Amino acid sequence: MQQGDVLLFQTNDNGDITVTNGLVEMSGGLETASYLSLFGGNEDDSNWWGNNDEIDTASQYHSETQELLRSIPSTSGNLIRIKDAAERDLAWFIDKKVASSITVAINIPALNKVKIIITITAQGDESTFEFVENWKISA
Repeated sequence: MQQGDVLLFQTNDNGDITVTNGLVEMSGGLETASYLSLFGGNEDDSNWWGNNDEIDTASQYHSETQELLRSIPSTSGNLIRIKDAAERDLAWFIDKKVASSITVAINIPALNKVKIIITITAQGDESTFEFVENWKISA
């Protein structure tokens, strides 16, 4: 029996999973929750699959990070807005006492790309995750 969360990773056209020998790759850490917090639905994604069964609207994903990456220009001047949004999207880790601290760093590694580096301390263990996402205004 597999345990943990399905491990999601970023691709050029959003998230994906790895299947090897018929088994989905799993993760026992906070990477999937971080990924979904940053890229899992927003106000315009009312039919996003992750919110379909969640009755409590306060528990639904509404990623401000994802929305900004689709709606503001890819400029160094907007990095602080993306960083602030990522911190707000991840704040539930602290609010729900899943983690004791979270730090977020943002940079532009290539044209129309943003790298989000998250360090989470939970129960004394530190984990770092990096997500490289497309940053281009949707037409």
